[in-house]
Amino acid sequence: MSEALLELSDMRQAAGQACSLMKVLANPDRLMILCQLSQGEKRVGELEELLGIVQPTLSQQLTVLREEELVSARREGKNIYYKLTSPQALALIEILYQQFCKPGSQAH
Repeated sequence: MSEALLELSDMRQAAGQACSLMKVLANPDRLMILCQLSQGEKRVGELEELLGIVQPTLSQQLTVLREEELVSARREGKNIYYKLTSPQALALIEILYQQFCKPGSQAH
């Protein structure tokens, strides 16, 4: 790892990007959607079934995730598939899984 210090302006920009990502992840529905998508691409109907999130709420949260460029969508016939496309979001999801969801973790 480089010992070079970040310029203050670069540090501010990076902090802003990190805060934006954490703000999106701070919603439980969006966090659960990203957790599912970290396991691979899913149909909207699959997400609805797996998470128990009703269609209007699910669509609203998927729109936020798309606008924040954390996921991408593709249509195949009548189905829309979503995929996690942000490496930063994936890295945070993996850390959160280790800390809170992994069997034997200390989360309560």
